[in-house]
Amino acid sequence: MKFSIPTLCLATCALLGGGCLQTDTAVVRTSRPSMANFNRTTEPTENQVLDLVAAEQAGEAGEYAEAIKLFESLLAQNPTLTDAYLGLGNVQLESGQLKPAERSFSRAARLEPGSFDAQFGHGTVLEALRQYSEAVRAYQRALAIRPTSVIANVGAAKTLIALGKPEAAVSFARTAAKLEPEDVAIRVGLANSLEASGQHGLAVKELEIAIELGEMTEELLLRMVNSYLKTERWEEAANTAEALVTMAPSANTYERLGRALFYLKDYDGSLKAYQDAVDLKPDDWPSLNGLGVNALKSWLRGERADAEMADIARSALQQSLRLNPDQPKVIKILATYSL
Repeated sequence: MKFSIPTLCLATCALLGGGCLQTDTAVVRTSRPSMANFNRTTEPTENQVLDLVAAEQAGEAGEYAEAIKLFESLLAQNPTLTDAYLGLGNVQLESGQLKPAERSFSRAARLEPGSFDAQFGHGTVLEALRQYSEAVRAYQRALAIRPTSVIANVGAAKTLIALGKPEAAVSFARTAAKLEPEDVAIRVGLANSLEASGQHGLAVKELEIAIELGEMTEELLLRMVNSYLKTERWEEAANTAEALVTMAPSANTYERLGRALFYLKDYDGSLKAYQDAVDLKPDDWPSLNGLGVNALKSWLRGERADAEMADIARSALQQSLRLNPDQPKVIKILATYSL
């Protein structure tokens, strides 16, 4: 999918992690309905087509100021030239001029309400401006024109999550996954929607499919560990975390491993994992808590005879409390066991 200029294509493809078909939509507008449906002044003349191509080429080359100048010159000649508004909006979006881009796409959408390019572009820039309610409506208008658009369904899902309506996001994310069932990024997006709506078990299934479809990246494995922990699948969480620390050891991954092993009652393994996390990141208070609790359990199992474990527990929990004072449970543990 690509709009009037490759810059918007790059923005939308970054969202999906995929490529775009390179077409020159200043000349070919596949989303435009029959000319009988609107004023012919929105169609460029032959000379304006050449100017539009030149403007788009300037945008492609990163010559944004020149591209904007050319598009604005076209609009001075013909203020109802939708292609020029689309091209101008694309260049403004790519160069970070979000508010001007919103005005350009809004104008294009008003000129041609039946243009998918205009409605979707408007949704994209509204989402970037965090005007989520308006963005959802723009994406819905785009989907009314083209219900099978993957990028519009993905945009609607992401925006609804940002709006705090994950349950509504799920249907759009599911549609995108049905349309592109082997796209890893879309599967992860569906998992995001399911997880945000509290459907953690279904989110795990989507992440498992994503791992089967693509490369096991650090980010994807960490998501998998987090989902296993949320669904209390401790053994799978531990196994995945162990694979992850082998691939990319970090405080976060060791902390997750420590948590999984703790629930599996492998307290010695959990203590070691938390210690590894603290060694990598001394100010990671969740790992300090894990280290302190495991050391405390070891001290209690040894009938409070192991002074070293008591010192580790005291030091870790006190350090955690210094880093994050708002921890009533840690304060209670220190007071209860006189640490």
